[in-house]
Amino acid sequence: MQYHSLSFAKEGFQVDIVGYGGSTPHGSLRKSTLITQHILRDVPQLSGIPTILRYFIKVIWQTLHLGFCLLLLPKYKYLLVQNPPAIPTLAVAWFVCVLRGSKLIIDWHNYAYTILRLSLGPSHLLVRFSKWYESIFGRLSAANLCVTEAMKEDLKVNWNIKASTLYDTPPEMFHEISVESQHHLFEKLSSLYDEFKSCDIDGEVEETAFTKKDKGCDAVLKTKRPALIVSSTSWTEDEDFGLLFSALQDYESSVQKSERELPDVLCVITGKTHCSSYFLIWEGPQKQHYSEKLSQLSWSHVSFCLPWLEAEDYPLLLASADLGVCLHMSSSGLDLPMKVVDMFGCGLPVCAVDFKALPELVQHGSNGLVFTDSKQLSQQIQTLFSGFPAHQAKLQLLHQNLATFQKRKWHENWKSVVLPMLKEI
Repeated sequence: MQYHSLSFAKEGFQVDIVGYGGSTPHGSLRKSTLITQHILRDVPQLSGIPTILRYFIKVIWQTLHLGFCLLLLPKYKYLLVQNPPAIPTLAVAWFVCVLRGSKLIIDWHNYAYTILRLSLGPSHLLVRFSKWYESIFGRLSAANLCVTEAMKEDLKVNWNIKASTLYDTPPEMFHEISVESQHHLFEKLSSLYDEFKSCDIDGEVEETAFTKKDKGCDAVLKTKRPALIVSSTSWTEDEDFGLLFSALQDYESSVQKSERELPDVLCVITGKTHCSSYFLIWEGPQKQHYSEKLSQLSWSHVSFCLPWLEAEDYPLLLASADLGVCLHMSSSGLDLPMKVVDMFGCGLPVCAVDFKALPELVQHGSNGLVFTDSKQLSQQIQTLFSGFPAHQAKLQLLHQNLATFQKRKWHENWKSVVLPMLKEI
């Protein structure tokens, strides 16, 4: 939604962006004179009352809070809302558009009912209601965007909703960076996290675990360094961190047995402990479980770091990593993980868990690798890192095949799809 806002502003629109706080928006969004931010208050924490009653109170809170916020904004021609969240967002957005004479546009990234289904089961009343609710308000919109051709077809066949496919493409801030920039990032992170610190102490040389810089010289990558894996997760049921944990457990065993010439690995997991973006408040229940598990590890060749990153540092981390891992198992099978788009924009090869629509983004063996279980992921990591860092032929081949994808930037793609759609409605 930040990328949408920036593109609207680039085309001269006055933009009001409404959302929850909790993280710092991109710097370009904060600096834009055409974009005004409106931060919603989080739903009050309600404990000691039945779950259904708690959901009901949260829906009432969000309905009133979001409704008043949208009604009090300066008049707008278009109201663009991302789905999920669906309840109560779609109904509130539609009702406000009716009152204000605005056009409602829905950007479908997934279905809320399929996400609810993960934890509640397919026959639960809330799941069935959510599916009915999304289909009704989806048909009441003036226009629709979606992220895959598979979702476009599904919307048309099942709900008679016409949508335009707008593939997520990396914005300008996601690109490859120099070793010098990597060094500056690693220095910053090493001041906060021991995993990025160098074991070598030399007063004449600036060193991190991955880079070094002699005085008066450019920074260089160390010839003996760990491999850096990056994965981002919301710690929810549609992303199984256990797959990565098991794969790296197997990797640790392989290194100990000296089955291959394998490097040590630092695995950086980024993400939030909770997210207010699906249905009400969607907690990340796996975070606590795996944090405790990681704290008890005594592995010698694989280490983990769970940092909090500033918005501007996330693209730099992706551009500094050796391999990305995507654990997103689409609840609908029809969306695509934005994290992979960002990784590809930075030239970062990816191993991604397989689902129906994934081939629209990740082509196995060409720009990335696709896996179905932890054993397969472990084998892929070992194959890619065999002989690292001296030998990176397989990683470099995947990297080279990302060149075409990297040429597709968000704003040009956005203009070719969204502007004609606005003219049509």
